[in-house]
Amino acid sequence: MAVYKEKIQIKSHGITPTFVNITAEVRAAIANSGIRNGIVTVISPHTTCSVFFEEYVHDVLPDGTEYLQRDLNKILGKIIPDQTEPPSEETYLYPGEKHYEAVESWPDAASYLPGGDRTALFNCDAHLKASILGSSATLEVDDGKLAVGPTGYVYFVDFDRTRERTRRCSIIVMGE
Repeated sequence: MAVYKEKIQIKSHGITPTFVNITAEVRAAIANSGIRNGIVTVISPHTTCSVFFEEYVHDVLPDGTEYLQRDLNKILGKIIPDQTEPPSEETYLYPGEKHYEAVESWPDAASYLPGGDRTALFNCDAHLKASILGSSATLEVDDGKLAVGPTGYVYFVDFDRTRERTRRCSIIVMGE
């Protein structure tokens, strides 16, 4: 059995969840792997990000958001509202004082807490949403191609709205 790995970078924009269609990158990794039959797994190492398989939606809102992405955001928002207030018993407990102290001790703390602004860590909702959807997707490789229907696409989403970032994603193809 052969194993092939590629890493891709994805820019998230903050403010709202960032959805990125990475199907072309997944298809390219499969082609580059030379593997004819097996599986491809796409993995995010980030705790506020998810990888999922969904139908490509041809309709988009004026801001470029696909209808299905908007619907997913709306439904997730009903069960996990955006964190906009400091942690409390009535909202989210995270992040707690020990977490703030840990982040403040990091060498690159300023990138997580610009100007010491603790509201930059108000992303409990992003962690919970990513936990529900999961950090990876595994799909079949058949005859050297991604074995999905014509509307099946792979998406990467960063639910963290606190700031823009460069995210990473691994594509691992295994098989023969």
